[in-house]
Order: sequence, then structure tokens, then C-alpha cells
Amino acid sequence: MSRTPIIAGNWKMNNTIKETKALLTELIPLVKDAACDVVVCAPYTSLAAAAKLLRGTNIKLGAENVHWAEKGAFTGEISADMLKELKVAYVIVGHSERRQYFGETDETVNMRAKAALSRKLKPIICVGELLEERESGKTEAVVKAQIKGAFAGIPTRQLKNIVIAYEPVWAIGTGKTATADDADNTIAVIRKTIAKLYNKGAAEEIRIQYGGSMNAKNVAELMAKPNIDGGLIGGASLKAEDFSKIVNN
Repeated sequence: MSRTPIIAGNWKMNNTIKETKALLTELIPLVKDAACDVVVCAPYTSLAAAAKLLRGTNIKLGAENVHWAEKGAFTGEISADMLKELKVAYVIVGHSERRQYFGETDETVNMRAKAALSRKLKPIICVGELLEERESGKTEAVVKAQIKGAFAGIPTRQLKNIVIAYEPVWAIGTGKTATADDADNTIAVIRKTIAKLYNKGAAEEIRIQYGGSMNAKNVAELMAKPNIDGGLIGGASLKAEDFSKIVNN
């Protein structure tokens, strides 16, 4: 089965509105002929400005988190309806930094993903192991448990609207990268887990990105692997030229 590659930039807590406009103005012409889906996930304050600039382009807008409730006393959070109003198409759910610093669990990842899907947002669900988990041989067990928790109660028909990002925590922002074979093998485990939860066809159809320090130098090797469908790009997405090289690989 042929899966359309997807490259998504995760800006994290970077870029003011002015910087957002400058970056996107430079990026748009560089990726206009991309053969993959292109997404930029901007901080909340930049979403409105980004949406205006991206209108009519091939770049889709993403957010970096979403709350599970429609509204209420959740200071500092943002709802799916708020994101839809800003023309957001994708939303990152369960990023390792959310898990590490803000107490995200498999259960809350699941609730956030369901909230996104209920408003026709496409969640990019992140899973991945810590360094000590990899070194102790627990990678498979960790990603299997995270997938099972994140997908609990999500029907098969919704899988076409979900992207998975495998991001080994030890390779995020560290300059370290899993070997292409290691990344592909772990993503194969994720596919097998989806196959057991749903069916083989669903596992073959769902897109799975690699999210651990993918850059212009290693993208070709990573993307050549049969199970890797793209990348969730951190630091390299903050420079238009660097990000476009990954997109246009």
C-alpha cells in the first residue's frame, strides 16, 4: 500500500508573530512543489497569523496541543473548537515534552486525541521510549503500551485521520539519532501493534513518522526505510532552508 509521506515541523515554544511571518514567507515558495504533505505546528499566539499566510498554499497548519474538554476551568489550555476556528488541521498529542514536564499520561493522550477527532482535527500521536528504557531492552513494551493506551476506544474508521510519530525521547533535541534500521524496526513494532488492535489493512494504511532529530543529512536514509512515512521535525523546522531540504528530499 502506498502511503503519502508527511513532514511536520514542531516549532515548540519558538517564534513570535513577526518571526512566524518571516519564516513562513520564506518557506512557502521553497516547498510549493513538495511531493509530500507539509505541516507546520506553531505556538498558539502565532496560529492566526500563520493561518492567514498559509491560505491557498500546500502547507497545512498544526497546533502543539489540545485539551479534552470542550470548554471550562482549564487555565492555560486550548480546546478543539478554538483550534478549528483558527483553521488548524493537525494537532500534536502526547509529545514527550508534554509527558516529561506537564504530567501527560497515556490516558490523557487518549482523551486529547478523541477530542481532536471529534472536531475533525487530525492528531499526530507521539510515542517513544526513554534512554534507560531502551538500554534495558524495554523499547517494544513501552511503545506497545503507549499505542494501546492512546488508541483505546478509537474506532477503525478514524485511523485514516491519525498520524503516529515515533520519537525516541533520548534523540529529541540532543543531536543523537536512532539508526535508520533501529527506527524502522521500532516503527514496525508499532504497525504490528496497530494490526493486533485493529487489522492488518489498518496497520498498512496508517502513517508513522520518525521524530528524533531528523535533518537534511539523514532524511534520505531514514525515508528509504519501508515503515517510515515522514518526520516530526523540531529544531530543523525553525529555518526555512533546512526544513525545505527535508520536505523536498
